[in-house]
Amino acid sequence: MAASAGPEIERLIALLAKLPGLGPRSARRAALTLLKRREQLLIPLAAAIQETADKVVSCSVCGAPDTRDPCSICADTHRDNGLICVVEEAGALWAMERSGAFRGKYHVLGGLLSALDGVGPEALRVAELVGRCRGGDVREVVLALPATVDGQTTAHYLSERLAGSGAEITSLARGVPVGGDLDWLDDGTIVQAMRARRPA
Repeated sequence: MAASAGPEIERLIALLAKLPGLGPRSARRAALTLLKRREQLLIPLAAAIQETADKVVSCSVCGAPDTRDPCSICADTHRDNGLICVVEEAGALWAMERSGAFRGKYHVLGGLLSALDGVGPEALRVAELVGRCRGGDVREVVLALPATVDGQTTAHYLSERLAGSGAEITSLARGVPVGGDLDWLDDGTIVQAMRARRPA
């Protein structure tokens, strides 16, 4: 921490250091930048954080953060209600939306199953997903979860839980990225690409 900084500045640095990608040194630099540019950065940032804390809620349907409930995606009548994309966190939802490739609805789990971390199904929004699929209106559930052990464990568990819903359970294709060079890919990606091959 900054040795000669007051407790308020030290608290700011400590909180910034908890953000992803920021360690103590980066947090110190960020805090100094905020303090130097108080009018342009610090005060507007503080106001934006307070407004976000006051107004943002979790959507009661999909679990995504928004300023309204249901969220803007769930309330959009032009989206396909029969297609649900399951994601780990809101960041994955935002990435999907940025691509423009999906026009259905979403379901944010709020994490992944993890025996090591003690995260079971009750800690995630699994029951809500099963409830959404129970009515028979959902044709397909796309499991857009990470290609990690926890991600695959969660996908397998969800497939089992949704087996009797009547919805087709699919997952994102995995393999060689656009512009990818085979020489730079890890073995797991190459194996997935071979398994998911299709006619040329």
